[in-house]
Amino acid sequence: MDTRDLFLEQHAAMHTAAVGGNKMSAAERTFAGLTDEQMRVRPREDLNSIAWLMWHIARAEDILVGQVVGGGAQLFDEGWKKRLGVARPDFGIGMTSPEVSELTRRVDVAALREYRDAVGRRTREIVSGFQPGDWGGTVQAEAVERAAAAGAFGARTEALSKGFPGRPRSGLLSAIALFHSAAHMGEATTVRTAGGFGTGI
Repeated sequence: MDTRDLFLEQHAAMHTAAVGGNKMSAAERTFAGLTDEQMRVRPREDLNSIAWLMWHIARAEDILVGQVVGGGAQLFDEGWKKRLGVARPDFGIGMTSPEVSELTRRVDVAALREYRDAVGRRTREIVSGFQPGDWGGTVQAEAVERAAAAGAFGARTEALSKGFPGRPRSGLLSAIALFHSAAHMGEATTVRTAGGFGTGI
């Protein structure tokens, strides 16, 4: 198994079976079988909703893999704002609790599920086209500046604009598409348990 196949196998565990073909993926166990109402639950003030968590990890992957690593446009710029019912262009880092609640209330959950699948498929397309040399190199300042100019970093624009350039491309790819997603799916499992609709695993 080469690096690309290993990444794609691990990435499949972060997305639905429709994206990666893994019926036992962490995403299936975390997000499947929930009503829209359950997706919007915030059991406590210190917990995000599952809808917000899905939006956050999808936006981060769209911005930092699709635009910054992949060099393309965000899928969010292709009609998803209207479908999702959320116009803000960032991925939520630094949002206040009332802002989390407002996004949770407004977002179209069915469209959100479709958006995250679309982002996952696009990541797989990008990585499937990688040549051996594409795993090397560093994140270019120009790519980060384009994302920042589009409002992708929100309240943390200054810090992230300085922090991302120069990082290894492969490191940012795995950090966002794998580790970031896994961490927040763990948080979603906590929300499910606290909300009384746990995964049963």
